[in-house]
This record gives sequence, structure tokens and C-alpha cells, in this order.
Amino acid sequence: MPLQHRVLVTGASGFVGVWLAQTLKDFSDEPAVEVLTAGRGPGCDVDLDVVDRLAVARTIRTLQPTAVVHLAAVAAPLEARRDPLVAWEVNLGGTINLASAVLAEARECRFIYAGSSEVYGHSFIDASGRPVNEQHVLKPMTVYGATKAAADLAIGQMYFDGLRSVRFRPFNHTGPGQAELYVVPAFASQVAKIEAGLCSPTIEVGNLRVYRDFLDVRDVVRAYALAALGKGGPNADGGVYNLSSGKAVQIREILDILVRLSDLEIEVIVSPERVRSIDIEMARGDSSAAARAFGWKPKIKLEDTIRAVLDDWRVRIGDINR
Repeated sequence: MPLQHRVLVTGASGFVGVWLAQTLKDFSDEPAVEVLTAGRGPGCDVDLDVVDRLAVARTIRTLQPTAVVHLAAVAAPLEARRDPLVAWEVNLGGTINLASAVLAEARECRFIYAGSSEVYGHSFIDASGRPVNEQHVLKPMTVYGATKAAADLAIGQMYFDGLRSVRFRPFNHTGPGQAELYVVPAFASQVAKIEAGLCSPTIEVGNLRVYRDFLDVRDVVRAYALAALGKGGPNADGGVYNLSSGKAVQIREILDILVRLSDLEIEVIVSPERVRSIDIEMARGDSSAAARAFGWKPKIKLEDTIRAVLDDWRVRIGDINR
């Protein structure tokens, strides 16, 4: 069968990229899909630094993808805060480099931008606990959120220049393979170490009182894959879409589930280093636009996701001990 889709995934060696590449390959009704991975890590088809404008243009010109899913970013808010200049160069500059190359070298290519719910920032506070939709104002309160908001707006503008863009704003997502920089694996890794007898039965935490809207990474990448393969409705191009469950879960509940799954007596200690200087009490989203455009809804239950993350860390800790 002739090739119908050539999907280029940037940031492919990262947590989300690995899951997306596998999801694209698993689409059983798409036998003519070629997945090309680009990034700075091992195992990628293309070694690509999105900050290098000429290299990006050369890559798009050579590969001629039918879709680009742009994941490459300084993705951890803590890392962005530590080095704002790099965060702006990668998250905004790198995104503009890639989108500009698509416009110049492959105008029929779809550009799928993986943004973030952090772009809403103070709008979560303004919403007073109600779900935030795509019409809410972007009011980022962190360096990371600001860089993603700027890139989001740039891609939205470039649609009017002819870029076949789809912008996603995923809420918190986790799953097996995620680094300890994020809350669920941070907790799960500590539980796994306690189970293995590597440390005392105490867990250091940040603010457990806040509420967040959590998704499984496998649900998130399914939306990216649908967009990349042109599975949206006739008006999907040019749109912006929240990816969220619509449910707010207190961080305390995440920890409680992990402790229950471990069946251990664990002492919880609040660590000042883990408490953000800026913390929004409740953040949840309305993803009805994604449901209309792509038929997308989250399928995986939160407890199943948390269990999968804990099992992943049990394997990792076990491998270290061997």
C-alpha cells in the first residue's frame, strides 16, 4: 500500500514522545503510516535541535512530512524557572523555527502543537473552580506557562499565513516512564523505594491541598495521533483544544491511592523545597471542543494510571537493586 502519512515527532525521546510514536505505530487501520522520530536523545531517526533554524529547515525539506507533532520543549516548570533564557529559546524560538520551516518547505503538512494548560494561569483563579475552556484568557503565572502561551499564540497567528495548525492544551498527564520532576512519579518512586527497603517509611511532599485535572499520557497521545492522521472533523484545522478530564482531584488523594496500593504505613512530611511559590488552588478544564472535533474523551481511570506508574517504579527500583 502506498504511503499515506509520514509523521515527524519532535522531542521523540522524551516521556510523551515515546508513547506517541508507539501509538502512531499501533493504529491498526492505518497500514500506510511512517513514523519519523526527531530529538537529541538516543534512538531517534533524526538528531535535531529545534533551536537550530537551518537544521530544522533542512530536515523538513528533506523528509517532507505530512504531519509534524511538536513535542520538543523545556517541559518541566522547575527547569524553565531555573533557566528562563533557554526555556524561551526552545519553547518559543524552537516552535517558530519548526512552524516557519513547515510553511516554507511543506505547506500541506499539518502542524500539531503540544501546548499546556499552564497557559491559563490566573484564569483558573478567575474561574473560581469552574472548568476552563479555550475562550478563557491566557494569563500565565510561571515562566514555563508564559513560554508555552507565547508559542501557542504564534502558531494561532501562523494559521492565517497558511499553516495547517492544530493546537492542544493538555492538562496534567502522567504514566509509566515519567521522570520524578512531576508529582505522581515523585510520590510513586518514593513508595517503591520504601517497599524495597531502600529508605525509611517517610515521603516528602509539597502542597497536598491543591486540586488538579489529571489524564493518562496514553489518552493524551491518542488525541495527537488523531490530529496528525487527519481524523478530525472538517473544521478541526486552525482550532485550539483542551485535553482534560473535567474532574479536579486533590493531590492528597493521589498520595492516598499510592499508599493504599503499597499497603504500608508511611509518614508524610511537607518539604519546603517541594512547595511552589505560586500555586493555584484548583485547575480543571473543559474538553468538549476536542470531543466535537475528534471524538476524543479520556478512557483510562485515574487509579489505573496511578497503579501503572507505581508498577513502573517498582520495576525501575528492582533493576537498580540487581
